[in-house]
Amino acid sequence: MTAIKHALQRDIFTPNDERLLSIVNVCKAGKKKKNCFLCATVTTERPVQVKVVKVKKSDKGDFYKRQTAWELRELAVVDAKDANKENPEFDLHFEKVYKWVASSTAEKNSFISYIWKLNQRYLRKKIDFVNVSSQLLEESVPSGENQSVAGGDEETLDDYQELNTREEQDIEIMMEGCEYAISNAEAFAEKLSSELQVLDGANIQSIMASEKQVNILMQLLDEALNEVDTIEGKLSSYEEMLQSVKEQMDQISQSNHLIQLSNTNNVRLLDEIEFLVNHMDLSKGHIKALQDGDLSSSKGIEACTDAAEALLQCMNIALRPGHDKLHAVKQQQHLFNDLREQFARRLTNHLNNVFVHQGHDQSATLAQHSVELSLPKHNPLHRDLLRYAKLMEWLKNTQCEKYEGLTGNYVDYIARLYEREIKDFFEVAKIKMTGTTKEGKKFATLPRKESAVKQETESLHGSSGKLTGSTSSLNKLPIQGGGSRRSQSSSLLDMGNMSASDLDVADRTKFDKIFEQVLSELEPLCLAEQDFISKFFKLQQQPSMLGSTAVDGEEVDGAGPSRHVSVGGERPQSATSEKEMVRLMMNKIFHCIEVELNNLIALGDKIDSFNSLYMLVKMSHHVWTAENVDPASYLSTTLGNVLVTVKRNFDKCISNQIKQMEEVKISKKSKVGILPFVTGIEQFAELAETIFRNAERRGDLDKAYVKLIRAVYFNVEKVANESQKTPRDVVMMENFHHIFSTLSRLKISCLETERKEAKYKYTDHLQSYVIYSLGQPLEKLNHFFEGVEARVAQGVREEEVSYQLAFNKQELRKVIKEYPGKEVKKGLDNLYKKVDKHLCEEENLLQVVWHSMQDEFIRQYKHFVGLIGRCYPGSGITMDFTIQDILEYFSSIAQSH
Repeated sequence: MTAIKHALQRDIFTPNDERLLSIVNVCKAGKKKKNCFLCATVTTERPVQVKVVKVKKSDKGDFYKRQTAWELRELAVVDAKDANKENPEFDLHFEKVYKWVASSTAEKNSFISYIWKLNQRYLRKKIDFVNVSSQLLEESVPSGENQSVAGGDEETLDDYQELNTREEQDIEIMMEGCEYAISNAEAFAEKLSSELQVLDGANIQSIMASEKQVNILMQLLDEALNEVDTIEGKLSSYEEMLQSVKEQMDQISQSNHLIQLSNTNNVRLLDEIEFLVNHMDLSKGHIKALQDGDLSSSKGIEACTDAAEALLQCMNIALRPGHDKLHAVKQQQHLFNDLREQFARRLTNHLNNVFVHQGHDQSATLAQHSVELSLPKHNPLHRDLLRYAKLMEWLKNTQCEKYEGLTGNYVDYIARLYEREIKDFFEVAKIKMTGTTKEGKKFATLPRKESAVKQETESLHGSSGKLTGSTSSLNKLPIQGGGSRRSQSSSLLDMGNMSASDLDVADRTKFDKIFEQVLSELEPLCLAEQDFISKFFKLQQQPSMLGSTAVDGEEVDGAGPSRHVSVGGERPQSATSEKEMVRLMMNKIFHCIEVELNNLIALGDKIDSFNSLYMLVKMSHHVWTAENVDPASYLSTTLGNVLVTVKRNFDKCISNQIKQMEEVKISKKSKVGILPFVTGIEQFAELAETIFRNAERRGDLDKAYVKLIRAVYFNVEKVANESQKTPRDVVMMENFHHIFSTLSRLKISCLETERKEAKYKYTDHLQSYVIYSLGQPLEKLNHFFEGVEARVAQGVREEEVSYQLAFNKQELRKVIKEYPGKEVKKGLDNLYKKVDKHLCEEENLLQVVWHSMQDEFIRQYKHFVGLIGRCYPGSGITMDFTIQDILEYFSSIAQSH
């Protein structure tokens, strides 16, 4: 091991200015044994660096190479595994744990001992030694810990020390001066010893010669000490003088502090007084405005508004600690409370009077609008009341109970006024819809008596007064006008049985205009009132609230008494939002709109069920417009609820049309022709396409189209199966041809599949009818050739058919002889007359059917000629007429009729 140690020192550590102190032969635990050496080294230059170096023998030769080096300060723990038993394993904890197995326990202990010494000398015990016997550590310090720490251990650590260059040169010079330095070492050593003694003696003599100079130096030091004592005495006297000055300065400083403290207190007191005066002093002008200000003029309202805002600022000022205990502050707060109560009472009484007065003025204009289909405008009322908007905000912030009471009073007054106006408005609309009968005309144009108007106006302001007008009697009015007006409902059968003039398009257009005018009048009325409520009562919607989901339809129903929420009677819960307040107020003010709209819709549906188409389009458009303006508005929600009713009426209308189709009965004595509901679906589609052009609810119409056309197809087939006078194929062919023509002309995209189906059914039944009818003019010839084809199908060869007794040449000539050209033409003429009787004139399919029969007859003729040529070859048998004759027969018959 010593040889390896010297080799490592020479080859690896000397070039790097390092000294090798300890070495241990190790291998990694748990792996294939690959030996290496762990070396403890120190650098030769200051500052000393201590390292643990891993050295490995090269695989290609006998030299060693440095593999890994760790600074000793990076070593955290040395784990010897077992302090009592001999165990070659140990762990070194650097940045990770390295597990080693030494070649022997003695080498491990020696290496750990050196690590401990280096830790004591250079790292001051920073490394933890675990499972290391205390005996091993004690042996590492032979004469106490102080000696090793102070540096006495360095000789123990140094096994040898190389001479530097200068030392080598000095030794060489000294040895060159002595001839026997190498040959006689003992004599050389004695010579050196004698020279050393001479030098020691010279040193002692030099020290003794300097004793006199030492005495002189000591005398000078004594004189210096005496001078120091003198200076200290002077400093003490100076210190006593400064102490008296310090006491005087302290007294002056304390006086200045008291003066400064008094000044600070005065400044703070002045600041507090100025704060109270500036923030809690209400001017005399503001007090006069609050007590006696004119609330009817614009200037007076402005002055009262400024005074109320100033009062609110004074009352809301954040007092500093202790202000509330001052008597003057308490008096001022008491004054503010009295002024607030007094002004709030004045403002509430004045606004209640304004509500009553405006109600009187508005009622005076009701007679002017009783005949016209228009609603009175409330813009003047809103404009006058909006002058008090800031005062309402002040009342809301200061007197919540009075604010709520005022809100409730306004809602009660204006709800009675609106109920009166809206009911009169809807009565006029219903009269205009139902016609101008004598009674209706008299009712519509009769002016109100002034006393009646006054009495009804007064009832608007009573605490329990209610409007007694009813529109239920209008539902009992006879729904008829001129002689051409239809009774209560329309159907596809009616549309199919009437001419274009009888459809009374003018009545429907009139209804559409009236319904549109009703919605157009209601829409600005509701929006204006909601906008006024939001501004006047300071219930503006927050931006986040405007984007929220619309209120459910079930919650906005003015008809049910349980839905009428009192706005002013009870204090709303803190959780109720301003948006909810607006909704509740609008519900109570316009509780009759939804009821009246539903009554009007029921009347329109009663007049003509097809009015539901107009109402669906108009109502959908207004709902869409209202939702774009404000999806959470009362108008949007109410119209949405009514739209549900209109949609139900529309669905009911479609269901009734389908039911009437199923109940249709046909005459057994006359031909069927085009069924009335087939004509009706055409006119319904034309009407619907006109109404729903660019409408938002096109999808509802498309679904209705599919239901109706499917019902038409089903009932056409049902009627065709029940028909006795007209062949089934004719009924199917004519009606499906009409349907196909209608759908092709209207180009309804959602019915493209049904259009193709109608074309297929028409073509199929046309072919069936032609084939069935053509079997009659050449009946015997048909039966003969059917027998021939049957024999061929049974296996008889075609050229051998003529040898069959029933189908020989004689029989063929006999059958052909029965159908000369004249008889064929006569038979075709009879067939034309019969087809003419089957077909109706409206659809004009006679020539189409006749041309198809011509093609089919020629096809059969060619088939018969072909059979004759194949089954009777060389017989010379031919028909009595040619294809040219057939074309002439068909042409002449068609022209003669």
